Amino acid sequence: MPLRGKVTAMATGPNFLTVAEVAAQMRVSKMTVYRLVHAGELEAVRVGRSFRVPEKAVEEYLGRSYFQAG
Repeated sequence: MPLRGKVTAMATGPNFLTVAEVAAQMRVSKMTVYRLVHAGELEAVRVGRSFRVPEKAVEEYLGRSYFQAG
């Protein structure tokens, strides 16, 4: 029986961002993002020849990077 007009719930995994998307979100260059990935400071997954960064990893990195000015 076809599922026309019905919305089905799908399991969703983590959302991944490209290096360019991460750079735009953080307002840094793509090279800075690559440096963070290679230094192990920002979690990433290698897909073929490119990297994908989980959104949660960006949030965690930024959370660790806050400091009190004063």
